[in-house]
Parts: sequence; structure tokens; C-alpha cells
Amino acid sequence: MIDPHVHAPYEKISEYLDFIIANRINLEIYFSGQSLDNISVQDLDKLKNSLVHSPSLSFHAPFFDLSPGAIDSGVRAATMQRFNQVLDIAEVLRPKCIVFHPGYEKWKYALNVRLWLEKSIETWGPLNTRAESIGVKIAIENIFEEEPSNLRMLVEEMASANFGICFDTGHFNLFSKVPLDEWLSALKQYFLELHLHDNDKSFDQHLPIGDGSFDFTRFFSEIKGTDCIYTIEAHNPERVMKSIERLKTYTDTLS
Repeated sequence: MIDPHVHAPYEKISEYLDFIIANRINLEIYFSGQSLDNISVQDLDKLKNSLVHSPSLSFHAPFFDLSPGAIDSGVRAATMQRFNQVLDIAEVLRPKCIVFHPGYEKWKYALNVRLWLEKSIETWGPLNTRAESIGVKIAIENIFEEEPSNLRMLVEEMASANFGICFDTGHFNLFSKVPLDEWLSALKQYFLELHLHDNDKSFDQHLPIGDGSFDFTRFFSEIKGTDCIYTIEAHNPERVMKSIERLKTYTDTLS
């Protein structure tokens, strides 16, 4: 039986704490740059003590304005500083995995994926070494990727069982220009986490599983037996519960 995580911004956990505890929700906690500026050791202790149901945890790192494959060394240094702040928190809360955005946009890099890859390795090498030392895996999420080759290149260059992929169904549905089969052939063996949400291809709606046009029946059939974290990315309690029920229905038919 799959016991999913649910994406929740750090700032929202106190607001929805009763719901989280009552439904014994496992969490993927998103730490924005603003939350990293303001969080204290006392805040982390308070959070840890408030989660009385001892949930399984994963994290989502900040991403606005950050660029792990930046050509500008100052931008890359600022990115690493933020990412290391997330790893500081990981040393306290001990998540299983942290999801990061890769920062690749083909037009920004003038289609020079090798340049992005070279700079990305300079970022991810030391971060992955630190993450592995504290028992935390790193998963890189597909965002604007139209096909999976740059993500495949990155995980192959890293060559670490601690470093893999977070496959986002909503982003695939919105941005991919190649079939799902091509993504799964390239990346399924590297899946560490899934982000599960839906849309009608018009924008990133974060609909409940099955409320858009992504083929979840086929997807779950194709990844059956894959050992990874299943994370629901729905942005209110009603959508969360609907997605949990839908996930159970989809996966129970395959067991």
C-alpha cells in the first residue's frame, strides 16, 4: 500500500496542522527563500514537536531566482547558499529526500546543454556529498523540459545512487513535446520521487489526480514496482483528499 506525502509550504503547516494530524499526512515541506531567512532552531523544534503522528518527510528546496547551472559564479554561489540552508534544516528534521529544480531552459542557454551540465556538476557534486553524509537523497524535478535528455545527462554524470529524478506529472503534461514512453525509458530507473497532480494543458493548475488530461492509469501501470516517494501536489485540503482517494484507486487496481 502506498502512503503518499503531501506538498505543503512551511508557512502553511500551522494553519493546517489539525487536518495534517487528523489524517496522518506525510509531508513534503517547501522552504521558500523567505522562510529560510526567518526560520530558527526553536522554530524547527516547535515544528518537530507539533507533528505528533511522526510523519515521513521530504523537502522541496527554494527555486525562485536560483540557478544551479548558472554561468555567473556569483549566482551559482547564492544558489548553493540557499541549498545548503535547506540541508542545514535536513540535519535537524531528517527528510528522506529533497527535491530541487534543475534550472535548465534551452533558450537561456542558447541550446548549449553541455554548458549548463558543466556548471550544474560544480553545484551538485558537493551538495550531494553533504546530503549523502546525512542520509538524504537529492531528486531533480522536470520543470520546463520538453524532453528528458538533459536530466538523463545530469544523473549519468553524477553517477550516484543518492542523486536521481523527481518526475512531475503536471509539468510533463504541460511542457513535454515527446511521449510519456520516452520519458520513462530515459528516467524511470532514476526515479526517487513523484509529484502527482493534473491539468488540462492550459496552465499548471495543480488539479487533483484524474481531473485533467494526464493518463494516470497508464502511468501507474508503467511504473508498477518502482520504489520511490509518491507526493501529491494539490493546493487545498479538498483536492488533497480527492487525490489520496484517487491514488488508492489507481494503485490498488495494479497490486
